[in-house]
Amino acid sequence: MGKTVQVIPHITDEIKERIQAVAKNGTFDIVITEIGGTVGDIESLPYVEAVRQMLWEYENDCIVVHLTLVPYLSAAGELKTKPTQHSVKQLLELGVQPDVLCCRTEHELDLGLRKKIAKFCNVSVNAVIEARDAASIYDVPLLMQTEELDTVVLEKLGLSKKQAPKLDNWKSFLERLKNPKHTVKIGLVGKYVELKDAYKSISEAFIHAGVANETKVELNWIHSESVDSDNVSEQLAGLDGILVAPGFGSRGIDGKIAAVRYARENNIPFLGICLGMQIAVIEFARHVLGLSDAHSTEMSEQTQAPVISMMEEQKLISNMGGTMRLGAYKCELKPDSNAAKAYQTINITERHRHRYEFNNEFLTQYEAQGMMATGKNPETGLVEVVEIPTHPWFVGVQFHPEYKSTVDAPHPLFVGFVKAALKNQNK
Repeated sequence: MGKTVQVIPHITDEIKERIQAVAKNGTFDIVITEIGGTVGDIESLPYVEAVRQMLWEYENDCIVVHLTLVPYLSAAGELKTKPTQHSVKQLLELGVQPDVLCCRTEHELDLGLRKKIAKFCNVSVNAVIEARDAASIYDVPLLMQTEELDTVVLEKLGLSKKQAPKLDNWKSFLERLKNPKHTVKIGLVGKYVELKDAYKSISEAFIHAGVANETKVELNWIHSESVDSDNVSEQLAGLDGILVAPGFGSRGIDGKIAAVRYARENNIPFLGICLGMQIAVIEFARHVLGLSDAHSTEMSEQTQAPVISMMEEQKLISNMGGTMRLGAYKCELKPDSNAAKAYQTINITERHRHRYEFNNEFLTQYEAQGMMATGKNPETGLVEVVEIPTHPWFVGVQFHPEYKSTVDAPHPLFVGFVKAALKNQNK
């Protein structure tokens, strides 16, 4: 409104507000906020300044845990603390004194090194925490508990320790993770497989679901651009299950269609997520309904059979990006569907991130030929889940189930998919 927006106080006040907003309703005792990047980065300066202000404004309720590196020089045969000292020095120049140092290291951080770091970085010895490389990220909580990071944090925040954390479920998870009884091979067909972090939530969900089935899930990363109708049987040979991943745009679409067709015609358990579900719909239209021109209007605006089309509420939006259908929405499942059996309920809520949807004008044709809409939004009628009941396990979902999977609560769809892949292998 004509006023000048300044980094301080406007931006830093907004950062502080966002940090605290999650706890305003009193649900949580502790809020953990990560500030990414490296100390001294221009991008992180407003965030470090916001934290500096919070340390003064909430003197007894705010601490800083600084993650730092203690590299090992193989030529010298020793760990070096200088990078940590310099990192803390730079933080001090910005007005922030770390309360706890978590030191990433390949080797043991002995007492002598801890004392040295403590002395030069102005922290207590017990606040120098060894964060040694672990075989699995799931080992880290137990390693941090051994280092008593939880105790140190509670003491510095003045909070009661009450009782030790009960990590029996976590330990049980680790035991099953490291000692699986079975192994299945699942092909992840996507267009971003050269950057596996693009599918990080999916690969982690498979770890959770695998453990729930006492099974190691071996993911075969298959670039959809490398698959076509001529080589699909060679590319997907030996797989116990096939997942077609989410994504945007037309690149690699033909390979995904070929993969879906292979899974459908060969009775291989299939899971399609978001675009993966839409590809399943397109493939079925082309090869079962006989609509050779079937496509999504995202890739082909001129298609005569727009089986996937832009959502009505999206058609007037000109600014792309964060204007997609985002967040959690309700879905009602058909009782005898694979999805309902996996969830063990017919009423679910799942997170979304899309702009296109199943075109209900074609729904009657699909269901007449065997692809059923087994999950719908109860308010809008939007098709959220499609299945082929005559197939051993063929499920496509418009939402992103991987976002909700955790160690304590592996996502039921992934659990059901891995179970189906295991059954397919045994068959």
